[in-house]
Amino acid sequence: MSQSVLFVCLGNICRSPLAEAALRHECANSGMNVIVDSAGTSDWHVGQPPDERTVAVAARNGVDVSHLRARQVTTSDFRDFDHIIALDNQNLRDLEAMRPESAISKLSLLFDHVAGRAGEDVTDPYYGAEEGFDQTWGEVTEAAKTIRKWLETS
Repeated sequence: MSQSVLFVCLGNICRSPLAEAALRHECANSGMNVIVDSAGTSDWHVGQPPDERTVAVAARNGVDVSHLRARQVTTSDFRDFDHIIALDNQNLRDLEAMRPESAISKLSLLFDHVAGRAGEDVTDPYYGAEEGFDQTWGEVTEAAKTIRKWLETS
């Protein structure tokens, strides 16, 4: 049975789509079958494609995210996914607050899965220059490697 992971940031157009793409890419390269998705805690960008800088950095790294569309976290996500991984502490707190009693998903922070980075937020590149998207891609790619290994053993 495959495992499932939902990555969550605020708007679902920058960090969480990149995390989704990085883990999908990592799992595909290792032949591992994992269901991966992303969402946002806000509804600001629902239905919109990822930020153009998100699409560009993913493409530079051999991954197409142009087909993704932003969506908001739903109550059913807490039943449908084994793991919901927040990209920053504020979104983790928001997820904890909206988590229904019937939830089966395990909540965590992305960098809690990376040695020496527990408790840290993934860089939010939205208000910065394009280089910030490269930094975010590097961070989520590093995390995807350790998350894949963690999923193999859990």
